[in-house]
Amino acid sequence: MDVSAEVDRLVKVSESWWPLLLEYGARVGLALTTLVVGWWLINKVTYRLGKLIFLRNADQALRDFISTLANVVLKVLLGVSVASMIGIETTSFIAAIGAAGLAIGLALQGSLANFAGGVLILLFRPFRLGDWIEAQGVSGTVDSIQIFHTVLRTGDNKTVIVPNGNLSNGIITNYNRQATRKVVFDIGVNYDADLQRAREVLLQLAEDPRVLREPAPEAVVATLGESAITMSLRVWVKTADYWSLMFMLNEKARDRLAEAGVGIPYPQRMVRMIQDVPQ
Repeated sequence: MDVSAEVDRLVKVSESWWPLLLEYGARVGLALTTLVVGWWLINKVTYRLGKLIFLRNADQALRDFISTLANVVLKVLLGVSVASMIGIETTSFIAAIGAAGLAIGLALQGSLANFAGGVLILLFRPFRLGDWIEAQGVSGTVDSIQIFHTVLRTGDNKTVIVPNGNLSNGIITNYNRQATRKVVFDIGVNYDADLQRAREVLLQLAEDPRVLREPAPEAVVATLGESAITMSLRVWVKTADYWSLMFMLNEKARDRLAEAGVGIPYPQRMVRMIQDVPQ
C-alpha cells in the first residue's frame, strides 16, 4: 500500500471538508450563543413585565398568565430564529404555526372573547372581589374573577357564572365602588294629610346614627298622584348601611305616620256596575 498516496488523499479530503467545518462550526457557535443570550434576555424581560403589571395593581392570576404567555411566545420565536441561523428551513414551520393558530382561533372564538374580556376585567378592575354588582341581568357579590368567567353569589346564596366576554362588553353597576349611597324612601299620604307633620315624622326617622349629617337629610313632596301625595325622604349613608336603613324605614314609617295622624291611602279602583233593565 502506497502510504504517501493515502496521505495525499486524506490531505485533499481534509482540505475540502475544512472550510465546511469552519462555516458550520461558526454558525452553530453563533446559534448557541444567540440561544443562551436570548434565553437569558427573555427571562429578564418577562420578569420586568410581571413587575410592571404588578405596579398597576393587577390580579396575581393575570400577572402570572401574561408573564408565562409572553415567555413562551418569545422563546418559540427565539427557537425559530436559532434554527434558521444553522440553516434549517423554517418557512414551512412558520406557515404551519400560522395555520394552526388560525384554526385554533376560529374554533375557539367564544373562548377567546371570554379570555380577552377576562384580561380587560383583571387589568382595568371595574369591580373587585367582594363587590356587589349588577350585570347581564343578574346581581350578586363577586366571589372570584377567572380568566374566562366571573363567579357571582346572589343574595339567596346561588352561584352564577358569567362569561367575561359578555361581562366586559355590557353595562356593569357596581354598588360598592363609592363609599356612600343615597337612600330615597318614598311613601304616599292622603290628600287631606298635614304635609308639614308628615315631613317632620320622616325627618325624625332620619335621626338615625347610620344617616350622615352631610349632605343633610331632606323630606320633600315628590309627586301628586291620582290617590295619594308621595312624600320622599332622601338621606346619605355609608354603602354598607344602605339596606339596613331601608328596611328600618319600611318597618317604622307606617306606624310613626299613623301615630302622628297622617293617613296612608290604599290603592283604590272605581268599578261601575251596569244592570240590565228588563224590557
